[in-house]
Amino acid sequence: MTVRQHVHVAGRVQGVFYRDTCRRLAEERGVAGWVRNLYDGDVEAVFEGSPDDVATMARWAAEGPPAARVDHCTGVAEEPEGLSGFRVLPDAPSQDNPPEDIPPGVDPGAR
Repeated sequence: MTVRQHVHVAGRVQGVFYRDTCRRLAEERGVAGWVRNLYDGDVEAVFEGSPDDVATMARWAAEGPPAARVDHCTGVAEEPEGLSGFRVLPDAPSQDNPPEDIPPGVDPGAR
């Protein structure tokens, strides 16, 4: 059984190796998905895998790496998309200045 969790993390979570640590831990557990910085200083990630592995990653997301300070973490269960591998995506654009090749409202991580 594969599950999917979409998390949003607020706090001091950029510039503290949050994304790289997330990628490394997800790869170690065989969890697929992605992580990226948001324009407002937050981080979002998607985890797909076994219920136990995804739950472990969601718990880790609420704590982050040692240099991070997570103030708030929310998660939403979603339908798995069958992702493979784990990627660090480019930073999300500002909502006021989306890139021309991605229509507003389209999540570039959703594949």
